Amino acid sequence: MPQSVAITIANEFSSIKPLKNRTPETTDEAAKDAFALLSEYRDGGVYIADYSGFSEWERHPQGDEFVQVIAGNTRLILLENNREKAHSLSAGQILVIPQGVWHRFESPDGVKVMTITPQPTEHSIEFPGTT
Repeated sequence: MPQSVAITIANEFSSIKPLKNRTPETTDEAAKDAFALLSEYRDGGVYIADYSGFSEWERHPQGDEFVQVIAGNTRLILLENNREKAHSLSAGQILVIPQGVWHRFESPDGVKVMTITPQPTEHSIEFPGTT
């Protein structure tokens, strides 16, 4: 059985480097220092990220994703019935993204987030529609 270890989220944020001006075309290699896996969890993990800018579309076909804003602000755009629905989130707020729903982040002023993300994750730079 794996050993349980308490994690101090603020300390973990000090170990990653903020990514400025993220775009949907930002590569995993360019973004790797702005993201960290805190712990494995079920079929995915608990992650943190620190960035400004705009993400690509993503979805998680195997489960819901939990998103909590730790600092800053973001607009989390969900694709529902082929229409974009924006959710403005600030520090202390959470949103659960239903399984299989395409979504993206708009965070021009910067955001620190913690997510519980099932794997695999599918990505799309282009508007994905409701596939």
